[in-house]
Amino acid sequence: MTAKDKHDPEGVTAYIEKLAPVQAELVEKVRRAILDADRRIGEQLKWNAPAFFYTGEMEDFDPKTYKRDMVVMNLRQKGHLLLIFPTGSVLQHALLEGDHADGRRMLKIKDEADLDEKREALQEILRAWIAESIEKS
Repeated sequence: MTAKDKHDPEGVTAYIEKLAPVQAELVEKVRRAILDADRRIGEQLKWNAPAFFYTGEMEDFDPKTYKRDMVVMNLRQKGHLLLIFPTGSVLQHALLEGDHADGRRMLKIKDEADLDEKREALQEILRAWIAESIEKS
């Protein structure tokens, strides 16, 4: 199975449609911001949430290292949507939080106004992820 085989926009749309309207609207806007960052970003449901991954060519790697996974939404937080970058330790950006042993870093989005303020930075982070994780390897 290739990365493009995992791309499942219909599944992500169906998932979002089941959310409460206010949450669904924010999730959809974050989704658009992520997908608009680079045409090589695909989407699927993973870990019971919308997840975004690199669809382009990569050298072979152990799938347990999650090298293709870019960002996963955590919708279980109260008062914000949490974007988790499983391999975010390769990124240095002021908006990313966390210094976890497994390499995770996070970005909180409180509401649509917060997304509007962070949209360009989020897209820069995603492009930096591609540059650091893919283009330099």
